[in-house]
Amino acid sequence: MDIKALQDSVLRISDIYAREHGIDREKAATGDWALLKVQEELGELVAEHLRTTGRARGTADHGKLGDEAADVLGMLLIYCQAAGVDIEAAMQRKWLHWLEKTP
Repeated sequence: MDIKALQDSVLRISDIYAREHGIDREKAATGDWALLKVQEELGELVAEHLRTTGRARGTADHGKLGDEAADVLGMLLIYCQAAGVDIEAAMQRKWLHWLEKTP
């Protein structure tokens, strides 16, 4: 999956969601809002992880664990756009360059 194409799709879906739910996109498009949403979604992922591993109340749902992980990734992509981060270049610089060193 191409990260830039995924990011473009996520941003389009975010615009649709905002329009349908009356969210002020100018205010919501700030990096601060998007970063706070990343944190919120990460909290939901942690809560589902705790349920899945039997360390919290409620019924574990492995599908929901994946859904929460997708929310974290989606909001991270929105944050990167708002903050002017080229996530593909950052991944290459921080992680993928290690593959170039491997024989």
